[in-house]
Amino acid sequence: MDIRGHVVLVDDEEIVRQSTEQWLKVCGFTVDSFSRAENALQVLNDSFSGVVVTDVKMPGMDGLELLQEALLKVSGVPVILLTAHGDVDMAINAMRNGAYDFIEKPYVPERLAETVHRACEKRRLILENQKLQQNLVSLSGVDARIIGVSPAIQRLKRELVKLAEQGTHVIVYGETGTGKELVAQCLHEYSHRTKYNFVPINCGAIPESLIESELFGHEAGAFTSAAKKRIGKFEYSDKGTLFLDEIESMPLNLQVKLLRAFQEGVIERLGSNTPIHVDLRVIAAAKVDLRDEENFREDLFYRLSIAQLHIPPLRERLEDVPLLFNHYLKIVASDHDRNPRVLSVQDQSTLIGYQWPGNVRELKNIAIRYSLDPDLSVADILMASEGMPNMSKVHSRELSLAIQVANFEADAIRDALRFHKGNIKLTMEQLDLPRRTLNQKMIRYGINRNDFKS
Repeated sequence: MDIRGHVVLVDDEEIVRQSTEQWLKVCGFTVDSFSRAENALQVLNDSFSGVVVTDVKMPGMDGLELLQEALLKVSGVPVILLTAHGDVDMAINAMRNGAYDFIEKPYVPERLAETVHRACEKRRLILENQKLQQNLVSLSGVDARIIGVSPAIQRLKRELVKLAEQGTHVIVYGETGTGKELVAQCLHEYSHRTKYNFVPINCGAIPESLIESELFGHEAGAFTSAAKKRIGKFEYSDKGTLFLDEIESMPLNLQVKLLRAFQEGVIERLGSNTPIHVDLRVIAAAKVDLRDEENFREDLFYRLSIAQLHIPPLRERLEDVPLLFNHYLKIVASDHDRNPRVLSVQDQSTLIGYQWPGNVRELKNIAIRYSLDPDLSVADILMASEGMPNMSKVHSRELSLAIQVANFEADAIRDALRFHKGNIKLTMEQLDLPRRTLNQKMIRYGINRNDFKS
């Protein structure tokens, strides 16, 4: 049987301890059992990848003391408390102090196995996140600028480094938000032109009447508002790199002047007849294939397309999403002097199941909100930002059954609380749940009845 996780079991009653150990092993867990909490504490360290299951009332160090010491020794380790019926209020308080969950004795074996499995998944995710953070710190060069380990993004980085050294003109293709300007910056930074200016200009954001002056500059008096001489982007990027974003929106009449400048390396400011020689590399970016654009000159396309780079959309490299998301969580945490928020299993699954129409730009915005508001799940933010009545853009078929059931259960509780304006009794009756079970589920899903009272 596949190993589902590592459990440190603590119970001073030998019969209970042995039967619990046997059941957990049958369920596929590896188990180290102890009769005393002090002995169990010795096996815990930062690399511990499992969970602690402990009785509360024991001689010597009890379960609550073990909880405190375990969390001090191993940050974020899940601790599950086994409690007698009269200890439920105490156990709820313990959860507020960091316990993962509590199970009332005599426990249902299947529920114990399910809770331990979820706790192991959480611990595994915490360790994966820590590893991701360590990997991000150790990255250097282009790997530190363009985050990702997917085959598509690794191929892009290899091609980028090659083209940076060659110094040729490049067309960078990619959907909105994929990071075309970042790729252009890397092409500049890893080239021999890095000592000189990287000059970006968005061709689609400048009025047609001004773009020629922006690119080529003008002399004083060249037109009504030209009070003094202006150096254009071409001249400013001499010996460096000129980045023309959304070049597909460049007016046709200006494309002729661009072509001459690229071919001859010469420009003239508006209002001047004096040629100015420029030595620059041009990186153009487009959302569409320029060969298919009727309003884009074929000769200009061939002048620019000495080399091409294609940035994959985020939906084609979903394995990079957790790494990217953690990267932005770390940045936001550093900016606000706090520890990075840890992704839950459910939130990570939602991230991977979403198709990211806004690509990395959208992911970054979601990460900022997620980092700054610990009460929001990824699904909450996506639904709010998209105005969706449901997670139609999250492909539920890509999520595990357990996560789909948990999502449904949490939504059902929220809907009932919303309908009854936070009234717990009416919510219990509608959902046919005992008070204790409803409380446990609300704690598990982070649901607060006060949010539904108005």
